[in-house]
Amino acid sequence: MLKKAALGLAMAVAMTVPALADSFVFTAIPDQDETRLKERFGKVATYLSEKLGVDVKYIPVKSYAAAVTAFRNNQVQLAWFGGLSGVRARAAVPGSVAIAQGYEDQFFVTYFIANTKTGLGESKDFPKGIAGKTFTFGSKGSTSGRLMPEFHIREAFGKSPDDVFSRVGFSGDHSRTLQLVQSGAYEVGALNFKTFDTEKEQGKVDDSKVKIIWKTPPYPDYQWTIRGDADKMFGAGFADKVKTALLGMKDPDLLKAFPRKSFVPASNDDYQSILDTAKSIGLID
Repeated sequence: MLKKAALGLAMAVAMTVPALADSFVFTAIPDQDETRLKERFGKVATYLSEKLGVDVKYIPVKSYAAAVTAFRNNQVQLAWFGGLSGVRARAAVPGSVAIAQGYEDQFFVTYFIANTKTGLGESKDFPKGIAGKTFTFGSKGSTSGRLMPEFHIREAFGKSPDDVFSRVGFSGDHSRTLQLVQSGAYEVGALNFKTFDTEKEQGKVDDSKVKIIWKTPPYPDYQWTIRGDADKMFGAGFADKVKTALLGMKDPDLLKAFPRKSFVPASNDDYQSILDTAKSIGLID
């Protein structure tokens, strides 16, 4: 009888304790082509698996909005978001927190670039000579490729980009923005400085065809955000373990893939300015 009672008690306890998830899954906004992203984040998945002692998987998404949706639907529990996508994701999943950002993300900037045929030169002040030109943003959900450049365009001209430029486009990612402006498909565009600098190092920037004409003031951008229910799914203290693993990422090969100097602590409060900016131009209600 005692054995049966003990067995019944054990079964009852087991039924009341939720089983921990089998795999910890993360994604990242598609700011570059998919091949680069898989190589970049496949290594991160291996690193996190070793540090966390659980199976970690990276899944790619096709758009910034898809990254937020995957996070909201618990298809992923961690994501490398931009400033705007992170704000949207945390609003969609209460209790979720930004836990780490790149060292450089504390003072990120956007480059405005122009095809050299425009005759536009580098300026310390906002380049109002871009009015009337064709202009491409990056993704519609990008902080550095859409939110911040649109904010400065509206501030400079007092009207929407559609009323400033002869044609407005959205390239989808920063690498593509560079290609479109360099080729002359668009006369002017905006992209994050990290992508431009990296592509220049790789010999993909032709100085005879494209140049930087203005740099925005700094703002906070990319960050790792984890769902608020991660501890419930993977055990008490799991979110802190993830944060420690990310902050402890010292391998130059891993960091070069982002590319970032290192990762530093982040909090939701760090991105209040992004939320305020998004509200000011109507991207968030």
